[in-house]
Amino acid sequence: MNKVEKEPIERRRLYQEVMDRIIRMIEDDGLLPGDALPAERELSERYCVGRPAVREALQNMARMGLLRLVQGERARVAEPTFANLLTSISMTTSGILRSSEKGLSDLKEARLLFEISMVRLAVERATEPDIEELALRLDEQRASLPNMAQFVQCDMRFHCEIARITGNSIFPSLSEAMTRWLAEFYRELVRLPGSEQVTLQEHQSILDAIMARDADAGERAMRDHLTRANTLYQRIEERGAAVEQGK
Repeated sequence: MNKVEKEPIERRRLYQEVMDRIIRMIEDDGLLPGDALPAERELSERYCVGRPAVREALQNMARMGLLRLVQGERARVAEPTFANLLTSISMTTSGILRSSEKGLSDLKEARLLFEISMVRLAVERATEPDIEELALRLDEQRASLPNMAQFVQCDMRFHCEIARITGNSIFPSLSEAMTRWLAEFYRELVRLPGSEQVTLQEHQSILDAIMARDADAGERAMRDHLTRANTLYQRIEERGAAVEQGK
């Protein structure tokens, strides 16, 4: 008889239960952005839990963009934004990417199409100050070497700057979310010898295309950049699978 693999169910932490109750209260009471929640002490008494559990629930909701916290004041319902929505689903998305090969592949494909369309808009809409700012982002990325963690952050800022140049208010949040979701895979990519210099050259090609107002060249440069990155992602994944099989 095969040994049954145990799959214990993880118990939810108390603050998560408190979060659920607070969210339900906001919905049931019809609270709007800017409305104040009851004080910590009141919430503690209402849900029969200690104030640390309430405080942790409020802080976590603030990180998700659901609440706004100001020291010395009661928590208030936050204004819903696209950035807050993406923040609230980031943990779930990261879990999907780590456990689903298709999910990761689909995200890379979606990002490729998104960035190609985005760079074409940037070519059409960039002002001279926009181009100067994008060039500054690239200079910062060059200067970040050999600090790989900082290099990755600068890479994200370069792509987010292109998103900002488009003038679409949703694009910067979406660009940042996609790059952050892929960040843990990208950290492995930049450790490959010489990859950081190739990245800088590709970013320069994208910048040159925007400066030249050449949308076709911008699309080619972005496609080449992300296609190369996706190929390296695949090699890293295959290498990881080989290591797992050899254990």
